[in-house]
Amino acid sequence: MTIRTFRIMVRGVFDGLTDEQRAELLAAAPRHDVLHASFTREGHLSYDLSARAAFTFRFLDEGEAEEDILAATERAELSARNWLAERGYGYKNLRSQAEDRSLAPLGKRQRRAANTAG
Repeated sequence: MTIRTFRIMVRGVFDGLTDEQRAELLAAAPRHDVLHASFTREGHLSYDLSARAAFTFRFLDEGEAEEDILAATERAELSARNWLAERGYGYKNLRSQAEDRSLAPLGKRQRRAANTAG
């Protein structure tokens, strides 16, 4: 059976941050810059508090069946909620978007490589 790769984005908005929490997030902002965002198993957080209070976690997960994307999305949401709760960060409007990479259309280079390999 083939392994499917899932990319899950969990988005939300920080809500009710204290001055200390805001300062903490601003100090850590260079590690969470959207320009360095990547999909990881543990989840990569990106935000830009100077622009707006929105954040995005990017998770990478796997499954054997197309239906496994639902469980992967639930794990990603739970992980994001836990990360926020452990730090006492308030949030709202949490939502998720998941993609099964095996169903994604091939890019131009990938199509060219597939055509030359076959």
